[in-house]
Amino acid sequence: MEDTSRFEALAASPAERHALRRELRRRRRTLTPREQQRASEALCRRLRALPEVQRARRLALYLPNDGEIDPTPLISWLRRRGCRLYLPVLRPLAENCLWFVRYHAGTPMVKNRFGIPEPDTRHGAHRARRLPAWALDLVLLPLVGFDPRGERLGMGGGFYDRSFAFTRGPGPRPRLIGVAHDCQRVAALPSASWDVPLDAIVSDRDVIRR
Repeated sequence: MEDTSRFEALAASPAERHALRRELRRRRRTLTPREQQRASEALCRRLRALPEVQRARRLALYLPNDGEIDPTPLISWLRRRGCRLYLPVLRPLAENCLWFVRYHAGTPMVKNRFGIPEPDTRHGAHRARRLPAWALDLVLLPLVGFDPRGERLGMGGGFYDRSFAFTRGPGPRPRLIGVAHDCQRVAALPSASWDVPLDAIVSDRDVIRR
């Protein structure tokens, strides 16, 4: 595995976090299709064993992009348990936040401004299927990097941090679990003031609880 210590030790500034983010995205993209499949299978086995996942009735996940680890094999198992599934949808650019929209096999999809498929909210019926973030039981969110303490590195847009900033205060909140390939693990990451803490991080090799 390539050494990233030159990035990890200095990843406090925006430029340094960007350099580490670029390297970790490159690392996950180099995985072969077979390696991706094995990692996805191992991830889903670990997720199925978690009490938070077993209890969830309203769960948000994502469709993988850019080499992200794939949580979608979990979908059929969740549906058999009566779980309702939601996908993130980018809100207008000025807000840089997420909606969460009900997802099933027949959901019309469109590509957002980053080229990622998401439920089409241009139709009134699908706008009505949005769920407030606080009403979710559990959210599986993709990570670019993570460390053994449970610190994490996202894509840099702040969409999840803005959408779940309310979890720092009182009131109902979903459990937040970050997921990633084990090859995205680094020795240490600095925390930023805007980073919303996760309840756990799950990779194909491990479960990390804060």
